[in-house]
Amino acid sequence: MKLLYLDTGMGAAGDMLSAALLELFPADEQKKILGEINGCGLEGVHSETETVSRCGIKGTLMHVLIDGAQEEESSEAAEHHHEHHHDHHHAVHMDDIVRRIDSLKLPETVREDAKAVYQRIAAAEAKVHGAEVSEVHFHEVGMMDALADVITVSFLIRRLAPDRICTDTVTTGFGSVHCMHGILPVPAPATEKLLEGIPVQAGTIEGELCTPTGAALLGYFVDDFGPMPPMIIQKSGYGCGKKEFPKANCVRALLGEMVSDGQPQGNILCINCNVDDMTPEEIAFATERIAAAGAAEVYTVPAGMKKGRPGIQITAFCAPDRKDAVLSAFFKHTSTIGVRAFFQTGYRMESRVRELETPEGTVHIKESTGFDQTRRKADYDDAASLAIRENISLREARERIRAQEVRI
Repeated sequence: MKLLYLDTGMGAAGDMLSAALLELFPADEQKKILGEINGCGLEGVHSETETVSRCGIKGTLMHVLIDGAQEEESSEAAEHHHEHHHDHHHAVHMDDIVRRIDSLKLPETVREDAKAVYQRIAAAEAKVHGAEVSEVHFHEVGMMDALADVITVSFLIRRLAPDRICTDTVTTGFGSVHCMHGILPVPAPATEKLLEGIPVQAGTIEGELCTPTGAALLGYFVDDFGPMPPMIIQKSGYGCGKKEFPKANCVRALLGEMVSDGQPQGNILCINCNVDDMTPEEIAFATERIAAAGAAEVYTVPAGMKKGRPGIQITAFCAPDRKDAVLSAFFKHTSTIGVRAFFQTGYRMESRVRELETPEGTVHIKESTGFDQTRRKADYDDAASLAIRENISLREARERIRAQEVRI
């Protein structure tokens, strides 16, 4: 499994993430990628790189030029510039940002990612200022600077195509920072909203280390937060911040293969209940909705209930961060008035899906590895389609696919 790990011990900003990810590519490819991004149609915006050193570590500093000049970095205001209603001549709405993104010559997935990230920023600003998202205004220069970072990070992540993205606890810095509204605490209010649900720490450096754009990008793209999992590092990149601190002001990006070493893959939450007054159709519908709420696995088993009544036990497993949604689905779609919930340690083999070209067409093969074992299984729908087309049994269809695997 291809893993992208981001070291955010010195926080995260859009330009630092962009630079760190860009360094994961060969030097000649970096130039081509920057050319593609600069040629996407973001009017008046040009990104360029500079090799710098932070505490003796060589890295890349990303410069975003707006009409040939560089925007000054100054906290929340630098990236978002929420404007009061009396000053609209340099302000844009979220609808304007969406239109600009939609007009860019970029892959559709990149445009969708960029819109989703900026929607997070707008939603955070709206909460901070007690406004609707549609009412939030962004200063155009600051918005273009942040938008360039969002587009660049989205483009690079899609080009890298990691299977999983992880980062450690995000360091925010501490103290206060000046912005257009006055003096604000660190993390700035918009950043704090964007970091809700993410493990954070102040760290030992005074100042704003995590910006709203950095927080929005992490919140959107990162799958897991915590210590670096076992991995084989293949490439590394350092994205440097503009300021010098006693500690190296860098975001480090590590790209490699995740290692399955037989260690626990984390805590999973088990939730179950017993019911004896639901029809089979209602139970089937309930299990579907519980799965849709975020349960990784849902199953039922027969159960003997009080007074000898036959019943059903419904059990679901989910990640801890899906607890509220899964609990809500239990109470909404089953007749239970109480559930049991407890943590268990999960072990899981790493899985990937690959395509196998056969004379009968493309077949998707799920390959699972770990614990000194490898297992392969043809996708059920693909095997069933082959069985129906050839008028053979499902077992025969799977045997044909296995035979093709051996030949290839």
